[in-house]
Amino acid sequence: MSEIIKNAVQDEYPADFAWCYGCGRMNESGHHFRTGWQGEQTTTTYLPEPEHTAIPGFVYGGLIASMIDCHGTGSASLALHRENGHEPGDGVEPPRFVTGSLHVDFMKPTPHSVPLEAVGTLEKIHPKKWKVHTEVYADGKVCAKGEVVAVVMPDTFAK
Repeated sequence: MSEIIKNAVQDEYPADFAWCYGCGRMNESGHHFRTGWQGEQTTTTYLPEPEHTAIPGFVYGGLIASMIDCHGTGSASLALHRENGHEPGDGVEPPRFVTGSLHVDFMKPTPHSVPLEAVGTLEKIHPKKWKVHTEVYADGKVCAKGEVVAVVMPDTFAK
């Protein structure tokens, strides 16, 4: 498991756009996923709560899908932010992304009560689109793989 993320991209989103149930720091009921760099890859770590149970001892697949989704959009934000010459914590607001598509393959049952780590590999497919390939690990084993096509948030989302 990688170390705790010190400079997560979600910490930099303006409050008006930090309400996502998965990664929004303003959503008191949300998961508060945090995504950062780990070399040239991205990472998100999370310890499932008791309510994230599918059957005793195993994680609900919807949590894993949500983690892959938010990891994908956060990773795309990190990538474009870096491409623009910035890093989280440098005082420049990162771009926001939304999900264009989400695909999840569950490889094996995911044990509960162990930290999950999503590791992403980025692929730029358009100036405003990134594809993020993600593997979710529990106890060092791949439990799920996913792919997100993340798109720069349209201006119509602004107030």
